[in-house]
Amino acid sequence: MTFGSRFAAAQQAYGPLCVGIDPHASVLESWGLDDSFSGLEQFAETCVEAFAGQVGFVKPQSAFFERFGSRGVQVLEWLLQQFRHTGTLTLLDVKRGDIGSTAEAYAQAYLDDDAPMAADAVTVSPYLGFGSLDPFFAEAERNDAGVFVLALTSNPEGPQFQHATVADGGTVAGAVLDQLRSMNAGAEPLGSFGAVVGATIGDTGEDLDINGPLLIPGFGVQGGTVSDVDRIFASVRHAILPSSSRGVLNAGPDADSLRALATQINSELVMSPTSTN
Repeated sequence: MTFGSRFAAAQQAYGPLCVGIDPHASVLESWGLDDSFSGLEQFAETCVEAFAGQVGFVKPQSAFFERFGSRGVQVLEWLLQQFRHTGTLTLLDVKRGDIGSTAEAYAQAYLDDDAPMAADAVTVSPYLGFGSLDPFFAEAERNDAGVFVLALTSNPEGPQFQHATVADGGTVAGAVLDQLRSMNAGAEPLGSFGAVVGATIGDTGEDLDINGPLLIPGFGVQGGTVSDVDRIFASVRHAILPSSSRGVLNAGPDADSLRALATQINSELVMSPTSTN
């Protein structure tokens, strides 16, 4: 199955919530764990227990594992492998963006199905030119994986680039969305190439229907609400993937409590007035 097909199936089975797995120092501390390799291991084990086969999507943030060096990367590899074949799709948040053979190497590292850190999808940055992402798209197609491209992010610095205009008078973000829409044309039920669009962006006037999934950061602790999702993404509810990290992880370290909160948030998203699920 393509990533777009697996995305649609997971969203239908579990709901649209994506749980961010971010072993930030403050999260480890709130769980009563040391900010150490041992604490990281315990954190990862609890996340697998809580979420594997219980939510549709998880998004490990690579940087929070990498800060522990090679042993942290080893835990990330283990975590990704534990989620495989559980029904929970992994979106590895690395925001890579490079050119030529380097981009190919990054793509192989995260999207080759036989790679130690293979994930179902990966996040990338288009700001070396959309064409620089071709190796990621090609590797994803070979492995039925997904790619999420930064388009309209929630951070306040984003508009400096994303709202800048291009030759035809549109915006850079709009050009990214147009490219993804073209790549996903004709795919059913959705294409495999998604966009990252923040929950707090407000009304941008951009067409968010790219016939592909929309990863929505900024949901939860960062200020985005179910009402924001309803308002901004009403026309593309079938494609949404609101992501919350601390908003879910703050319920830890008990695995049952983590799972219960994720289930509750999924229910709120599914039962919201404009939901089509």
